Amino acid sequence: MEREWVAEESVVVAAEPARVYEAVADLRRMGEWSPECFAVWVRGRPAKPVGPGTGFVGFNRIRWRVWFTTGRVTAAVPGEVFAFRVSSFGIPVAVWGYRMEDIGGGRTRLTEYWEDLRRQGRRAAFVSLLGRVFTGVPAGERAALNRRGMRATLERVKAALENG
Repeated sequence: MEREWVAEESVVVAAEPARVYEAVADLRRMGEWSPECFAVWVRGRPAKPVGPGTGFVGFNRIRWRVWFTTGRVTAAVPGEVFAFRVSSFGIPVAVWGYRMEDIGGGRTRLTEYWEDLRRQGRRAAFVSLLGRVFTGVPAGERAALNRRGMRATLERVKAALENG
C-alpha cells in the first residue's frame, strides 16, 4: 500500500460558521477535541485572538508516549478557514486545518484536513524517524490514524456546539 500524504474528514454541525470557527480557532480548547493533543500553550499574548503568525506548542500523547510539537497559525479567516503548520526540531512536519462551509439552515459543513510535509530529503527522513520513535506510529500508518482522530475531533466539536 502506498503512503498517503493527505487526509480529510467532514461533519455537518448545527451551528453557524462563525460559531464553529470560534470553537476550532481557540487553540487552548484543542485538548477537548483531539484524541492525540491534550494541551496547547499559546505564545505571546494569550488573551488576544490568534491570527496568522501566532506561535504555539502542542502537547500530544498516544498511549504512554508523550511528545510536543511547535506550530504557527497560517490562516485565520473567521467563518471560513483556520490552519496551522506544525514542526519538530525546526523541521516542517504537517499542515493541519479546518474549513467551514455554510450549507444553510444554520448548519455548517466542518472539514478537518492534514497534509504530511515529510516528503523528501534527509531532514524529512530524520523527522519521519523521530515521529515513529516519539509516537510509535510508522509513517505509512499516519494517515489512517489521523483520519480516525479527525472523526473523533469533529464529533466532539459537533457535540459541544449542538449540546452546549
